[in-house]
Amino acid sequence: MIIYNVTSAVEPTVHEQWLQYMMDKHVPEIMATGMFSKIKIVKVLGDEQHHGGTTYSVQYTADSREKLETYYREHSPAFRAEMQQLFGNSVLQFRTELEIVQEFLAV
Repeated sequence: MIIYNVTSAVEPTVHEQWLQYMMDKHVPEIMATGMFSKIKIVKVLGDEQHHGGTTYSVQYTADSREKLETYYREHSPAFRAEMQQLFGNSVLQFRTELEIVQEFLAV
């Protein structure tokens, strides 16, 4: 499995609007592509002091490299364009890919 991680630094002026957009529109539409089995929105704690906003990590879990590549090719450009159109420089993002090597669960 691969986690496609998008870290977003969100300015206070658009925070509520961005979070509502993520919950109500963006995440459901990305789940509907069928390319990801799970999506988590995680708030980075204690980061407000660095830039005055809130930072989130949105973790999209893909079951295979092929599904992630299909997402990049067929879906990502439109989602990125919409995010830029709605929020511009009020939401700064960077993306990383993480490969799950081993997962441990409490028993």
